[in-house]
Amino acid sequence: MDEPRPAAVGVAAPEALAAGGAGEGGAAGKPGRALGPVALVLGGVISVQFGAAIAVLLMPRAGAVGVVTLRLVLAAVVLLIVCRPKVRGHSRADWGTVLVFGAVLAAMNLLFYQAADRIPLGAAVTLEVLGPLTLSVIASRRLGNLLWAGLALAGVLLLSGGGFDRLDPVGAAFAVGAGVMWATYIVFSARTGQRFPQADGLALAMAFGAVLSLPLGIMEAGSKLIVPSTVGLALAVALLSSVLPYTLELLALRRLPAPTFAILMSVEPAVAALAGLLLLHQGLSFTDALAIALVIAASMGAVRTQAGARKAERHRLAELKDLKDLKDLKDSKEPADSKALKGLEGVEGVNE
Repeated sequence: MDEPRPAAVGVAAPEALAAGGAGEGGAAGKPGRALGPVALVLGGVISVQFGAAIAVLLMPRAGAVGVVTLRLVLAAVVLLIVCRPKVRGHSRADWGTVLVFGAVLAAMNLLFYQAADRIPLGAAVTLEVLGPLTLSVIASRRLGNLLWAGLALAGVLLLSGGGFDRLDPVGAAFAVGAGVMWATYIVFSARTGQRFPQADGLALAMAFGAVLSLPLGIMEAGSKLIVPSTVGLALAVALLSSVLPYTLELLALRRLPAPTFAILMSVEPAVAALAGLLLLHQGLSFTDALAIALVIAASMGAVRTQAGARKAERHRLAELKDLKDLKDLKDSKEPADSKALKGLEGVEGVNE
């Protein structure tokens, strides 16, 4: 996945859970009503990955850094126009958070596009998704999630063929680096969402990320950045990778439980592989397909484990609340003279 998710959501399986159950209970248990939001999420996933494929086609014209620069600049312009975020009334800590968020956002995209320029799109996304998956395992602190981590590791080893020389070691390193930035993005996405309303923080972070990448893009591509046909394709990438998926996912999360959203997001490596096959003619071997399937299964398993743990914790807290309510009810039904006697005993105990 070459694009971050809205600040209110976070980016993939773990971050959707970190959003605190957005939409939870809305469409749950009603398969018919849930089909609409599910289609919206899958539409967003398809949009993001086919946007990434178009970006790869654009790289011979402007280079990987040039494409990232154009996409960030155009996406920032669109988001600033749509969101019209307020720049006044924010604290220094607010601005510090959003600036770090923007820097991480730019780094994540720069690293991912460098990876996609060197290795197949499906492989790049599969390696990138390890970042959020690792964060999910660490955050859950559950022994069971080590199983999913091991399954993901098996998929990565299978994808690399026992050594990343089968891919491109530099491209693989860029993809893993993008995954680290993706995990960092999740943390600052949540913090930004708490400090800024709607998608204001995302729009401001995108603008800052565009400013950071602009000098690099000019150094690499120069006047190629203003060629009309290149700008047109880059605008298509910005719309497919940013504006459209953000809109679809925000609509879906109003009615879709967060764990369901996270599981749907876990299919991104498979969609990326499909986009690479259809648009870039990047074929998959049986081994590659199996490796991607293992990572997807690990991501889904980690989501379900974390969701189950959250559900059990909520159930435990509900039981504790019921016990407290029962005790309060019992106390309220005690005879008035018994309560008075207890109070008197308490006073006498203090005076003694």
